[in-house]
Parts: sequence; structure tokens; C-alpha cells
Amino acid sequence: MASSAAHPAFPSRYGSSALGKLPERPMTTFGTSTSQQRGDQQRAERERERLEREHLEREAQNQLSEEQKEEIREAFTLFDLDKDQKIDYHELKVAMKALGFDLPKAEILSILQTHGSLSEPPNPNVPHHPRLLLPFKEFQSVMTQRILARDPREEILRAFELFDEGGKGKINLNDLRRVARELGEGLEEEELAAMIEEFDMDSDGAINREEFLGICLQ
Repeated sequence: MASSAAHPAFPSRYGSSALGKLPERPMTTFGTSTSQQRGDQQRAERERERLEREHLEREAQNQLSEEQKEEIREAFTLFDLDKDQKIDYHELKVAMKALGFDLPKAEILSILQTHGSLSEPPNPNVPHHPRLLLPFKEFQSVMTQRILARDPREEILRAFELFDEGGKGKINLNDLRRVARELGEGLEEEELAAMIEEFDMDSDGAINREEFLGICLQ
């Protein structure tokens, strides 16, 4: 009878050998990736909007005359009492009034809420009541838009009021004489009288609002 020999054991295909173990893969957090992409897109969109807004502001300012730009700078500098390049509610109100815009309280507050920022405490150890402040750049932008949107007749009538001392509703020879003196213009009496005569359509010896508008708009 043949003796039975022990056969060598075959290696198991599914054994616990490390050679057959697949490397572990880190799990991808799809939610985090998508959130980051969305954040990047939002930041890019905000930057695009900022650049576009600055471009439009530059174009608008280019439509102003140098005299108008200087008036805006002077009004801000004059009423920026603490010289911090920011103005508060009261300073903004008088600065805009100096430029010909006498706005109600609600509209002034709306400008500050839209374009301004809260003041920072000068000393963290001292109680601070924050105020809304408007920097020069935002003031310049607001005033540029308002000046460009203003009816040219309003500008002309503002100039008329500078001539019309006492609010008579007319510019007479004395008014012209005074303005010529203030501007340093050495005009003769005959020249001033000729100016009145040329534009005085109703022959009352003075120039009224409508006649003044006709002079400036022709």
C-alpha cells in the first residue's frame, strides 16, 4: 500500500499578507472644495465690480471742469474741521450746502449710511460713541454724480444770485460795478452800462433772471 505524502499547502489568495493590501486613499471632501470655489468666484466678482465702479467714477470726474473739481476739494477741506480727511453729519451738511445742495436730514443720513463708515475709538480704554464718517474719496464721488445730474439752469441761477446783491431779482449797474471790483476787472462805467443795455430786453435798466439765463444759454 503506497504511503500518502503530505502535499505542501498552497498560499492563500486572500491571506492577510501585506503584499495584497491596497493602499488607503484619503477621502475627498467635495463639500469643502465646492465651498472654496464658490468663495473664490465671489471674491473675483467683488473685485470686478470694484474695478468697474472705479472706472465709472474716473470717467464721471473727467466730465467736471477743473473749477468744479477744485470747488469740491475746497468745500471738503474747509469743513473737515479736525483735518482727518473724513467729515461727519454736520460737516457734510454744510459742505454740500456750500456747493449748492441744501439737503434734508434724512438724505444726508442716507448718504452717510451708503458711503460712509463708523469711526474707530482713538483709545480702546476710553468709552467711544461711534459716528458715521465720509472720507474725501467718497465725498468726491457723491458730489461728482450730483453736480453732473444737476440742471444747468440751476448753476446759472446760482451765479445770478452772486451778482444780485440783496435778492432783488435783478442785476443792476451797481451789482456789475461791485462784481467787477471784486474780480479785479478794470472796466469803465460806460462798458458796464453797455452790458446792461445790450441784454436788458424789457428796458428797465437791469437784467432779470430770464434775461440772465438767455445770456448764458445762448
